[in-house]
Amino acid sequence: MLSPQSETIVRATAPVVAEHAVQITSRFYPSMFEAHPELLSLFNMGNQANGDQRRALASAVVAYATHLIDPQGRDFRPVMERIAHKHVSLGIHRGQYPIVGHHLMGAVAEVVGEAVTPEVAAAWEEVYWLFATELIAEEARLYKQAGVDPLLAWRDYEVVDRVDEALDTVTLLLAPTDERPVPSHQPGQYVSVAVTLPDGTRQPRQYTVSTGYRPNTLQITVRRVRGVGGAPDGAVSSHLHDRVAVGDLLEVGPPAGDMVLEERAAPLLLISAGVGITPVAAILDDLAARGTSRPVTVVHADRSAASHPLFESTSTSLQSLGDAVVHTWYEDVDAIGRLRGARSGFMDLDEVPLTTDADVFMCGPLPFMRKVRAGLVRRGVPASQIRYEVFGPDLLAAAG
Repeated sequence: MLSPQSETIVRATAPVVAEHAVQITSRFYPSMFEAHPELLSLFNMGNQANGDQRRALASAVVAYATHLIDPQGRDFRPVMERIAHKHVSLGIHRGQYPIVGHHLMGAVAEVVGEAVTPEVAAAWEEVYWLFATELIAEEARLYKQAGVDPLLAWRDYEVVDRVDEALDTVTLLLAPTDERPVPSHQPGQYVSVAVTLPDGTRQPRQYTVSTGYRPNTLQITVRRVRGVGGAPDGAVSSHLHDRVAVGDLLEVGPPAGDMVLEERAAPLLLISAGVGITPVAAILDDLAARGTSRPVTVVHADRSAASHPLFESTSTSLQSLGDAVVHTWYEDVDAIGRLRGARSGFMDLDEVPLTTDADVFMCGPLPFMRKVRAGLVRRGVPASQIRYEVFGPDLLAAAG
């Protein structure tokens, strides 16, 4: 809770900070990286280049400040929990928060200028440390739950198998080299994978574990990111596709992620597009292994049968589930697509029967998920029952 004096100042200055939030974060990151280049290895430089990381941080800081001065407003905790999970996957620890705070407050003073009096600076520093303290506490809880020392979060895993799943999509089966078991995780969670690129830089990315829990192996499924509109191809996905072979080692962080399946009897609706099928595949694998009796509906959209990842493994899981219902859309339906019963064109959820008590999990591109979420809410599914996973900064949550 903010002190009364700080609350008055933050309430008065929040509109100004919000107006300049992206400028502040745009100054913050270069300042911090210049002073602490070792932190570059923890950040997705692709998201730095396209501005997604700056916009996500700006939205989070403003949303947290709004939450402090209006506790009855939008619940900030889901956003905070999602940030904490991402931090845990990267091995971020409490000792790094003073660095972030120093450079963030410096950026506020630089961008907003003379309006940042000592009193204003102290109030916003209080906001930052309240936010940081909540994150540190949540991350400590997650590290303890996983049995992971944040200073030793990264482990070496060997690539023990590699399968070309679909066009531009590869599955890598990884095994820890230290003979300790894979940390316990739930279906729908992800891990960070770090590689050293040809230019010598270390870059991490998050990939969903695409099976249920296995004590000795961990599987990820990676789609090559193709640059659009002149943007470069994804550096890490291209590296994993072009340069990583069986026998190679990869650095892997602890499993994390808040999009996990809860034990309920309610119907389950799993919606995905493209490589967004990875958490769906993990959930189906886990349900099949446990012999669930929940009604399950799976809805997937892809470019074509050739682009559909994890089709064989999800089909095997669905056969074990027996009563599961599948709806598939391909933009281009060929003979294989017709054999699979795929519809032509884009996903139309109005063609899918659903009940308003369903638990919904979805994963795919942001525009796809925004459209799906709006359609589900329009049909009476409570927003609280719709869970989603985002690849990259959570701009869906930031946008509401």
